[in-house]
Amino acid sequence: MRSLLLSCVVLLFTAVPAAPQAAPPSPQATAPEAAASPAPPPVETFTYNPEGRRDPFVSLISRGSERHGAQGIEGIAGLAVDDLSVRGIVSSRGGYVAMVQGPDGKTYLVRQNDRLLDGTVKAVTPQGLVILQDVNDPLSLVKQKEVRKMLHGNEEGK
Repeated sequence: MRSLLLSCVVLLFTAVPAAPQAAPPSPQATAPEAAASPAPPPVETFTYNPEGRRDPFVSLISRGSERHGAQGIEGIAGLAVDDLSVRGIVSSRGGYVAMVQGPDGKTYLVRQNDRLLDGTVKAVTPQGLVILQDVNDPLSLVKQKEVRKMLHGNEEGK
């Protein structure tokens, strides 16, 4: 057992290289040359190149509120179905017109067949809106679903 321990210690000391000793400064070196040391190598900075991938440091939760500003679409065509709330229904000569409010607090007038960011207004009734919302799920067999936005806050999706 003792010989095994001794052989391990010998291997350990032979495996670790000795630190090279610095050569003494030459007598020919002057003081300014001895004080000046070579500049450290430049530090390599890291840059992230997404190349089509999403940025892993951007929150996925806050992306829903950014989609309107990112698209730059003004008016009712820039509003998503989930962001609308019906504030009133007005009867006009051609039928009904809905007053809806977006997340920005602005009020818009919506008629039948108006295009939204992710759907189309199918009908405006005295009770609310019927909207065909585009489903953006590649695994879903259904490409559109009917969403009812009611005047008095009741909402249902089919």
